[in-house]
Amino acid sequence: MFRNEKYIGDALLQKTYTTDFLTKTRVKNHGIVPQYYVENSHEAIIPRVIFMQVQEELIRRRIVHTSPNGKNRTFSCIHSFSNMIFCGGCGEVFRRVHWNNRGKKSVVWRCISRLENTGLFCDARTVPESMLEQVMVSAINQALSDKDTFLATLQNNIETVLIHENDQTLADIDARLQELQAELLKLASSKADYEDVADEIYRLREERQKVQLESAGRDELRKRITDMSAFLREQPTTITEYDEPLVRRLVEKVTIYEDKFTVEFKSGATVDVAGYYFS
Repeated sequence: MFRNEKYIGDALLQKTYTTDFLTKTRVKNHGIVPQYYVENSHEAIIPRVIFMQVQEELIRRRIVHTSPNGKNRTFSCIHSFSNMIFCGGCGEVFRRVHWNNRGKKSVVWRCISRLENTGLFCDARTVPESMLEQVMVSAINQALSDKDTFLATLQNNIETVLIHENDQTLADIDARLQELQAELLKLASSKADYEDVADEIYRLREERQKVQLESAGRDELRKRITDMSAFLREQPTTITEYDEPLVRRLVEKVTIYEDKFTVEFKSGATVDVAGYYFS
């Protein structure tokens, strides 16, 4: 469902083809025979804009982070801090570790460069999970205590997103595609060579999908900014304890330095929280 174009009313023809008409054997088409993409061939079940947002999220999750040594880190949702905590020294991610230090058991987060051979030397601090929770509470409360400044920044971010809208580009691509499809039908009916026209259609469809993905990304960013603005306006007081659903909703990334934590919200705003040394 996440990748099937049929749910948005489109159809990709000849995904498979028959290799033996006697046995009716069909195999996946890996370019052996031409494929045809038909838009709006039937009624859609899922709105196109939501489908494109899902494609954008799938691309984002495919490679969450590329380490300085070239290794790709994939998406994980095991813990709310997974793929969220980064080292300000070597640029690697932090991993959750059950630690037994001199007989005292605890849950801490450590830079991967200190846990496995990444080819990088790192002396980043080891941070207790309870401290990270306190950092989240402090960062959110800082945003709440200075909400007027934050709201002004978020409004500027919204205006920046709107400046980069490309509805006209998408409309131009759609208009050109209609012209080429009409030309393709004429060439096919007259048995003329239509390979160049077909190639141009394929190129424009790929460009159209790229534009739609970019538009979906902007829509998602705008939604995150709006969500953060609504939270700041509706939350009357500071929070007193760690709230995991709230952190998942608001926080995008935390970078750990020797003397501070930099918390980046999904809206794009950032705050610094003074750190306490722990190793």
